[in-house]
Amino acid sequence: MLEIILVAVGGGIGATTRYLTSNWAAARFGTEFPLGTLLVNVVGCFIIGLFMTLTTERLSVSPYWRLLIAVGFLGGLTTFSSFSYETLRLLQDADVMRAFYNVGLNVLVGFLATWLGMGAAKLF
Repeated sequence: MLEIILVAVGGGIGATTRYLTSNWAAARFGTEFPLGTLLVNVVGCFIIGLFMTLTTERLSVSPYWRLLIAVGFLGGLTTFSSFSYETLRLLQDADVMRAFYNVGLNVLVGFLATWLGMGAAKLF
């Protein structure tokens, strides 16, 4: 039961963070490109690289932390379902270049952020 509570709490915090970030990005930069989704995906990739490397290679922590952070928080924060929907909507609107940029930036910058997170963890 504790496992479910940890995932639910982490997921709620992650989803709320995603919502607030997406609203902030839309208000600040407009809605023509889904920058909020890109931002949470890249940050989430960095955090999972950092956190999982630290907790599997550097630190001895309870598996409950992995449930709270990696499964709950990051599961609620990152938005690849939103990413795929928004990309398909761009394609349906015949905005092929923005769809291409959305896919490329989410994948490439996401991988880069994960790699940087893993590297940052190794510095600790």
